[in-house]
This record gives sequence, structure tokens and C-alpha cells, in this order.
Amino acid sequence: MKAGILFSGGKDSSLAAIMVSRDYEVELNTFVFDPENRMASVSEAANALGFPFKKRVFRENFLDEVIAMILRSGYVNEAINTVHREALTVLSEIYDVVGDGTRLDDRVPMLTRSQVQSFADLSGCSYIRPLLGFSKREVQRLVERYLVVLYGETGMIRNGDYEGEIRQALQERGHCIGDLFPSAHQQSLVVARQIPGVCEESL
Repeated sequence: MKAGILFSGGKDSSLAAIMVSRDYEVELNTFVFDPENRMASVSEAANALGFPFKKRVFRENFLDEVIAMILRSGYVNEAINTVHREALTVLSEIYDVVGDGTRLDDRVPMLTRSQVQSFADLSGCSYIRPLLGFSKREVQRLVERYLVVLYGETGMIRNGDYEGEIRQALQERGHCIGDLFPSAHQQSLVVARQIPGVCEESL
């Protein structure tokens, strides 16, 4: 059975995909607001993992709704969670099983228990979060075992995190993103997959 995994190209969604692939045929899905956004580095990350990659485009004018939500509340959390739920909803129309890389100690994006139940009831889809029982420390331990990763602040790493396009749209409309987003937020991009137990020189 196929499982559609939300994929940013970063370490968490990559590790989640590897874990899910033990039992499902994984396809990686990255959502963009702008259909012209090629997501080349994310596609390369998917290729490094060895899974099929699908670029999907959010519905027209959705970015305007997200920007309005951020400006109305003065915070990004609600908007990011809304974007995440939208992506899951779209995938639930394609796959019987959908998943993501949300961890135990994540705050955004993160669906509550009641939201997960509502999503499952409305979509008839199974939603799996293989990292949900793992703390940040344990996720990092597994990442170091299975992946080769680049790190950098948002804007410096070209991954498929929703935040990148939202930040750009806000800046283009003359808004100060420093007042809305946390500073020095670290992003990741997977560049290779390691084989546990095999030294790097022999790869």
C-alpha cells in the first residue's frame, strides 16, 4: 500500500519516510504556493533517499488567506498549522495513508488529538506520525545514523518548509518578518542517505 508523506527535504520528514517505508510504499510530497517554484534541492533530497517525489500546488489564493491570518493574529503558529492541515487534506484525497515528520516536542506544525480524530473521521484516511514518540535528542541520534544533513537558518537552506514562501510573500508586501517569526530558526536539508554500519569511505 502506498503512503503519502509530507516532505520538506529536511531531517525529520526524511527520517519519518525511512521509518514508514518499512511497511508501506512511500511517496514524498512537497507543497508549494507558487507553481513556478521548482523545488530542485528538495527533489534532489528525495532522490538521495530513493523515494518518488511529487510537487503539489496549494489551491489558488490560499497564500493570501494565510498572510491575512498571520497579520490578523500577529503570530504564525495558527497559520502554519492551517497550511499543514490543508496539505494533509489534499493528500487524503490521493492516499489511504498519509504521514509527516512531526516529533514529540514539536509545537508547529502539530495537530491535536481531537484534530487528528476529526481528520480521520472526515477523510477516512489513516494519519501516521512515526516520530511522535521520539524526543528531539533521539531524533537527532537516528538522523546521525541514517542521514547526511546540511543545516542553516531559514532563507539560507532551500528546503520545502512552508515558512520559506510565507516569509517571502510577507517581505514582498512590505511587512517586517522579524516581528512575526522567531530569529535564528534552524532549518535542515538532506543531501545523502547513510547505510548504518558502513563506514563513509566505503560508500
